[in-house]
Amino acid sequence: MAPKIYAKNESLSLGLLPLVLAAPVPEEVLRAYIGLYLREEVQAEGMVRNIGHFSRFLEAISFSHASLLNVSQVARECEVGRKIVEGYLNVLEDLLLGYRLPVFTRRAKRATVAHPKFYYFDAGVFTHIRPKGPLDKPQEIAGAALEGLVVQHLKAWNAYQAESFSLYFWRTRAGVEVDFIVYGEAGFWAIEVKHANKIYNRDLRGLRSFCEDYPEATPLMLYRGTERLKIHGILCLPVEEFLKTLKPGKPLMAV
Repeated sequence: MAPKIYAKNESLSLGLLPLVLAAPVPEEVLRAYIGLYLREEVQAEGMVRNIGHFSRFLEAISFSHASLLNVSQVARECEVGRKIVEGYLNVLEDLLLGYRLPVFTRRAKRATVAHPKFYYFDAGVFTHIRPKGPLDKPQEIAGAALEGLVVQHLKAWNAYQAESFSLYFWRTRAGVEVDFIVYGEAGFWAIEVKHANKIYNRDLRGLRSFCEDYPEATPLMLYRGTERLKIHGILCLPVEEFLKTLKPGKPLMAV
């Protein structure tokens, strides 16, 4: 399921598309894929009328990757109507090029946000579409790419389960958040992803708050370090180790 490079920097910049990874010059193939398929092919199929607006949309919504999606804000940035942006979102989802992740609200004890989160289907596609400039921090972009890489693996793993799970995120109106909630009859996990080599107590705030409300959940912190740790009863795992251990048809916590 997962390629050999897993969560290394190559995966964050190039993604996991076999067509790209097998190419002699992956960056060129990835650029061509974005230009030819995500833009021109979509127009050729008659899915959008104005390729210029759609191209601006692809860039504007990249700022929402791994973040709350505000459709009205994206529409303002694209200078088009909200209904047009909704249509573009539906095109991405119909072609499996992106998806929205809903907020977990079951038996909620705290007020949660209403907006979903958005993800491009591939970390490399996100990284290359995302505009960059002097005000952008590479660490923040890499963090969003890593989060997308993890959910990409979780969705693939879930597709092979005999009893499928639902994927969510959790965020209160106060801003306390857990990146991913995996919920189903066979298990209940809360997963946080940090693009950092060390874990501090403040990084565990979201998981600890979620487990206060949902003690049935198993918390898991994924980070870029190399050691397995247990902090305040929360297992902290190197993200690459976690992704390597995800197996089709196997339990999530076989790790």
